[in-house]
Amino acid sequence: MDVERTEEASDAAAKPGEQVTGVMERLISAADVSKVYAQPILHGDTLLLPAAEVLAVAGFGIGSGGGAGPGGRSRGSGGGGGGGGQALARGVAVVVSSPEGVSVRPVFDYTKIALAALTAAGFVWASWKGMARPKRFRH
Repeated sequence: MDVERTEEASDAAAKPGEQVTGVMERLISAADVSKVYAQPILHGDTLLLPAAEVLAVAGFGIGSGGGAGPGGRSRGSGGGGGGGGQALARGVAVVVSSPEGVSVRPVFDYTKIALAALTAAGFVWASWKGMARPKRFRH
């Protein structure tokens, strides 16, 4: 009977490790070269090779705690853990191979540029408003 309990406990402990391994394998597979370079496109005598930027991030954490009650007796304890990840991809360039030669043509993400400009403008405006406001002192 003790052997069965030990096997059950080891199975339960192995499952979170297997889950973490599965998540990591999926995130790493997102950064595969086949995700970065798409299938070449042949148009007449010109070969187009789309290129992308791939980013995979993950984070995991665990925690536990406990407390002692009066007389040094155990009052209670607990623990937990969690994690997650995300993979992002965006087109960055097209490699063009033609009889005239090979060139790399960048793909401009105007939305990303506009959002960065709006964010910078917001910080400048907030800083300006903070400096323009008169300081009030308490006596």
